[in-house]
Amino acid sequence: MPYLKVEHVFKRFERRGQWTDALHDVNLELEQGTFVSLIGPSGCGKSTLLRIIGGLSDADEGQVLVGGQTPMQAQSDKQFGFVPQAPALFPWRTVLENMNLPFEVNKKAGAVHVKDREDPVELLKSVGLGDFVNAYAKELSGGMQQRVGIARAFGSGAPILLMDEPFSALDEITREMLSYQLLDIWEAHKKTVVFVTHSLREAVLLSDKVVVMSARPGKISQVIDIDLPRPRSAAVEDTEEFHHYVSLIRGQLRERWE
Repeated sequence: MPYLKVEHVFKRFERRGQWTDALHDVNLELEQGTFVSLIGPSGCGKSTLLRIIGGLSDADEGQVLVGGQTPMQAQSDKQFGFVPQAPALFPWRTVLENMNLPFEVNKKAGAVHVKDREDPVELLKSVGLGDFVNAYAKELSGGMQQRVGIARAFGSGAPILLMDEPFSALDEITREMLSYQLLDIWEAHKKTVVFVTHSLREAVLLSDKVVVMSARPGKISQVIDIDLPRPRSAAVEDTEEFHHYVSLIRGQLRERWE
């Protein structure tokens, strides 16, 4: 059985009396421990699909199963960790206090994953923030704050992480650095990750599979297996295989857009 299964999912939105089809007959299967990226034109339903998987929005038709559970059941059992576009840190709390906040406000999450939780200080060290454990969040740059958010998600103990364009607000240099730090932390923990991005480079570099979506109404036009060796370093971006996958996905996006 696949760990994550999306079957014939449809989603429509009503705005000012007009209905818009956001997702049309979406099907997807993922094994546990897979890193998958969703990529497609703006408005194609990537974030909507992510929200449906995480139980934050309901499908109008079809179903999603996460480890044999519905998204709402999985959410109730604290199976999801979320990394949004903004890191959602409290500026008056220290970095370590922000790391521990989810377990302070949600005792059930702490109880469910107590055996799977990682040492928050070690996680912060793994993303280069070992010297900032006691710094206040407001004292950090945007990239550093996002690193805290990523470390917090991995430290939650949740088996599946949903990331909605977590690097979109960052400059290109910081974005590239964080993508490699994300690779390192994922290699150490092998969570199942669903990652929304507009970056071809990020999608190929990070993923085991890249899900290419067409323009609205969002459909999955192709699932591309990224057969690049792991662990991956910066050198992989200079290979012919890497550029082949980038070109392949770019061609798919252009074809579906047209």
